[in-house]
Formats: sequence, C-alpha cells, structure tokens
Amino acid sequence: MKTLASHEIPAASAGRLHWPVKLRHFLLVLVFCLGIAVLNVAFSPDKSFVVSTTYSLAIGLATWSLIDFGRHAFPSSAQTGWPTGLQGVLLVAAGVALGWAAGEFAASHLLQLFGWSEGSAAGAGAMPRSLLISVVAGVAGSYYFYNRGRREWLVREMEQARRHAAESRLKLLEAQLEPHMLFNTLANLRALIGVDPPRAQQMLDHMIAYLRATLEASRATRHPLSAEFERLRDYLALMQVRMGARLSYALELPAALASHPIPALLLQPLVENSIRHGLEPKLEGGRIEVRAWREGDALLLQVDDTGLGAAVPSEASGFGLTQVRERLDALYAGRAGLQLAAHPEGGMRATVRLPWQP
Repeated sequence: MKTLASHEIPAASAGRLHWPVKLRHFLLVLVFCLGIAVLNVAFSPDKSFVVSTTYSLAIGLATWSLIDFGRHAFPSSAQTGWPTGLQGVLLVAAGVALGWAAGEFAASHLLQLFGWSEGSAAGAGAMPRSLLISVVAGVAGSYYFYNRGRREWLVREMEQARRHAAESRLKLLEAQLEPHMLFNTLANLRALIGVDPPRAQQMLDHMIAYLRATLEASRATRHPLSAEFERLRDYLALMQVRMGARLSYALELPAALASHPIPALLLQPLVENSIRHGLEPKLEGGRIEVRAWREGDALLLQVDDTGLGAAVPSEASGFGLTQVRERLDALYAGRAGLQLAAHPEGGMRATVRLPWQP
C-alpha cells in the first residue's frame, strides 16, 4: 500500500480552504494583472487599455483559480501547502494552458458582448505574445505563492518552537520554586521543634494543608486569583505560627477579580521574600499587605511589608525575585513586569503588572 511521506499532507487535509487567504491571493492577482495590462499598453500604445485589461484579468484570474484551488485536490507539502514533484509541475503547466484558453475565450466573448472588440488582443499576431506573457506570469505567480506559503510555514514553526521553549522554561522555574519554599519551611519547622513543640505541631498541620492545596493547584499553570490568595493565606498562617505576634497580614481581593486567572504561585516568592529579608530579621516583626486591582488594561498585584527595607538596586537579585521576573518574561514576552520600591518609613513594595486578559 502506498503511504505519504512525512512531509506531505493528504488531499483531504489540503482541501480545507482558508477563505481569508484566498481573498488576499485574489487581490494580489488582481493588482498583478492590472500591472501587466498597464505595461502591455505602455509598450503597445495602439492597443486599447480596456481590451488589454479585460484579457489580462480574464487570463490571470482563470489561471490563478485553476492553480490555487486545484492544488487542494492533491497531497501537498506540509511546509508550503503545494503538491511536490511532478504533480506540482503538471499542475502549474495545466493551469497556465487551460487558464490562457479559458481567459481568451471569456475575454473575447465579453468584449464582443459590450462592443469593445475593436483592437482586441485576440488577433492572430497577438496570440503568441499573449500565451508567452501568460506562461511567464503564471510561473512567476506560482513561484511567488509557493515561496510565500513556505515563508509563512517557517514563521509558524518558529513561533511554535519559541512557545515550546517558553513553556519548558516555565515548567523548570515552577519545579525550582516548590522545593525552595519547602526547604525554607522545613528549616523554620526544625528551629521551632526545639523551643516550642506545640507550636511546631500546629505549624506542621498548616504545612500539610498548604502542601495539599499546592499539589492540587500545580496540575495547571494558571488558576483563579482567589486560589492564589487562599494559598497565600495558608502560607501566612503557617509563618504566623512561627513568628507569633511579630507577624500580621491582610489580603484584599475585590470580588470582581476573584475568578480572574493568573500564573500559579506568582505572589508566593514575593511574600516569602518580604518575610525572610524584611520581617524576620526585624526584632519587632511587622505587617504584610497583599492586594489586587485593575487599572485600565492592566491587572496590578502588590505586596507591601513594614520590614527592614533596603535601597533597591537596579537589578534586584535573589532566587524568588529572579524566579518571578523570569516567569513573567516566559509567559508574557515583555508585556508584564515586576517593580520594587523602598518605603521612606521602612519596608518594601513589590508590584506586579499583568496585561488584562478577559
């Protein structure tokens, strides 16, 4: 049984017409035919422009229709959408020959119908030149559309490869984030076991609940903003067991934004960074506030803390901040960003700006 090569798609698949593409091809052929008519009259001023245009459009559109629609009847290359090998050559040859004959016939009858036959290009001396122009134009047009199809396929392949690379990079970043957070929590738990076993037990219960929710959410790269805030609430309750009265927090999420999707675990590194570098080293601790709101065509997510604060370098370092920036870059390709600012009275503010996606 004959099988198709891997680079070919069957005629049934090739037969699926994309009408916007066909319309674009039609307009290009229309302009091309008008250009040929203008050149023909420029080199032969005795010829009627109406007659020349009629023949040019009739032959050009007939040839294009036979070739561009006819190619869908054959197994075609996945790269170009055109038949390969001898089939492609025969399609163009047959399309040019039949298109020329059909165009000549249609144009001559149309001109006679409207009484414009005088000066017709259908005279015996003009027929060889008309056929030659049709052959050159048909081959050139087919080659143009063939290369255009190949170029569009290459662009699609590059976009798909870029998309796959971004997805792989994102999966790697997410795989790095979970162990990082887990190790930090276990270190806190180990320190608490020696000084306050009951609080350590409470912290362990919170950690189990948090990890269960994290495992469920990790099955998707995005989840509702309400789920992100619930996980932050679990995490902050976990940290509050360790820090006691030294930590207070508030989460503000408008009901209208609760179902809006965002990348999973996006705010977790920012909150963890506030606790680890801002509140834990501070003797009296402090407060964390997380809020979300919409501003025009952007969704803003903000984490404020009253910790030690610091002068913000131009490129803030650290695993958590680097992870957030790289995830934003992988997911939004420069359309999202993270900004850090130090409060004059102490503490830090981290603001994530995401494009609004209804």
